[in-house]
Amino acid sequence: MDDASTPSTFQPTAFLGVTRSLSGRAWRERPADPALARLHGQRQGLSEPLARALASRGITSEGAEDFLSPTLKALFPDPSSFMDMDRAARLLVDAVERQTPMVVFADYDVDGAASASQLVRWFRALGRDLPIYVPDRITEGYGPSPAAFRHLREQGAELVVTVDCGAAAYDAIAAAAEIGLEVVVIDHHLMRETPPPAAAVVNPNRPGCGSGQGVLAAAGVTFVLLAALNREARRRGLFADRPEPDLRQWLDLAAMGAICDVTQLVGFNRALTAQGLKVMSAWGNPGLKALLDVAKSTGPATTFHAGFILGPRINAGGRIGRSDLGARLLSTDDPDEAKALAEELDLLNAERKDVERLVTEEAVAILEQRSNLDPDLPILVVSAEHWHPGVIGIVAGRLRERYRKPVIVIGVDPVTGIGKGSGRSQPGINLGRAVQAAYDAGIIMAGGGHAMAAGLTVRGDSIPELREFLCRVLAQESVAASGLDDIEVDALITPGGASRALFEDFQRLQPFGPGNPEPVFAAADVRVEQASALRGGHVRCQLTDSHGGRLRAVAWRAGDTELGRRLLAGGTLHVVGKLKPDDWNGRQGVQFEIEDAADPRMRV
Repeated sequence: MDDASTPSTFQPTAFLGVTRSLSGRAWRERPADPALARLHGQRQGLSEPLARALASRGITSEGAEDFLSPTLKALFPDPSSFMDMDRAARLLVDAVERQTPMVVFADYDVDGAASASQLVRWFRALGRDLPIYVPDRITEGYGPSPAAFRHLREQGAELVVTVDCGAAAYDAIAAAAEIGLEVVVIDHHLMRETPPPAAAVVNPNRPGCGSGQGVLAAAGVTFVLLAALNREARRRGLFADRPEPDLRQWLDLAAMGAICDVTQLVGFNRALTAQGLKVMSAWGNPGLKALLDVAKSTGPATTFHAGFILGPRINAGGRIGRSDLGARLLSTDDPDEAKALAEELDLLNAERKDVERLVTEEAVAILEQRSNLDPDLPILVVSAEHWHPGVIGIVAGRLRERYRKPVIVIGVDPVTGIGKGSGRSQPGINLGRAVQAAYDAGIIMAGGGHAMAAGLTVRGDSIPELREFLCRVLAQESVAASGLDDIEVDALITPGGASRALFEDFQRLQPFGPGNPEPVFAAADVRVEQASALRGGHVRCQLTDSHGGRLRAVAWRAGDTELGRRLLAGGTLHVVGKLKPDDWNGRQGVQFEIEDAADPRMRV
């Protein structure tokens, strides 16, 4: 048998006959090769549903062990396979030996903070203090600028390492060369064929890079850089009188970047994340521990902790507060400083939520009042004055979930007439490439990103032209990607059969994320009972089956949607969603997070 078969070989049919759910999507059984599923069950000792789920993720029998138990030893790439990695390591170790004044220049999100803090900690282990510079989102915008580099040069810096930015900073890096400032770029964003004129540009997405690690976040690229730095420093004998830094202690930072930047959790990136969560679970990083405490959370680290508890708080500094707060938090070894920073970030995060809610409501009103929801449009572009640039990315994500298509949200400065935009995309539609095309066409002033997210700067009067351009260039991709928005179901369950044991069995597939979706379950003909609306627009209910089985369930942010209205009305529905642990008052049970529902009587 050829067990290298891929899910694309199989043509799934509508699951439970649902071709159009309450959210307008079709449901399909996640396609898998039955023979491969049987092989997984036999060789790995897996239950039939779990073996099928493993096969449906395209995991061959040879790759199953590494997938279920990913290790860095088996999957760590050779740092030298990254273009310019060895050169970057030589330059940075030179700086250590020569005591060269240097600065790490970081993006203001989690990935930037996690990347910068890894470098700070490595240099600290070698007796060097590495200052961090993070540009202000409002006054400086994204990434390096000639003004920022001039400022750093005037402060005495001779070398700058950019992390999670710099790959598109052609003007800034050219200006740095003119003033004698050497620049090393560590990035992962899509870039042009010709790199900026830096001393080294390390980016797995750089054309010509042979590493094959294009899914890494900047924090993952930085972690590989640390291995290259250790190797170079060891070669020069720098560890003769000091211990070599144990890089494993900083895996939690690499995992934070991978999860919060929504990268593909496959191959080495999966191992990096899985091992990083194990390190994070010890809560040895004072900043992460302080954030966990201020959020009143506990337990071993999961992708949920990183993505939904810690990450938003770290990001809050760059969104509506001081941009360097996150990097400072992750870099400090002082518990008191960590506590103070965490408390400040927690307050900023609460403020961010309020601003985000208001902008979302205004954007929805604009889109729906102006009939901008033509189902044939491949992308939505919505803009208004005064929208805070720190929340437009989150709002774009919310709108993408609501309308099931790529969305760009633009806040226009009424004084300058310049708009800052942020976009989120759907699977199969490369938004970063489209935004780059808009820049190449002269429609926007700046822009870039990756497949699922992008940012841009545009003149307010050019927004209609931008909308028309993006609709045109994305038309074909949108048609090809239309089927990718189907909900793929891993297994059929009943409320009575949704046990903690079933949940924990499927947890063997974690960490979950792009490239390894969290398992989705369906329940047929369940009765919705005791439905109630909660604060925040959530809906809670009980699902019951014909045998009396019961399952607690919740639908997040569904109150003003067709799904929420149908749940509140009660009755019989098919539902799909995810199983989550329910440990309230020590019950050790599960609850069902409803993502979609369909009327069993409807066959569209």
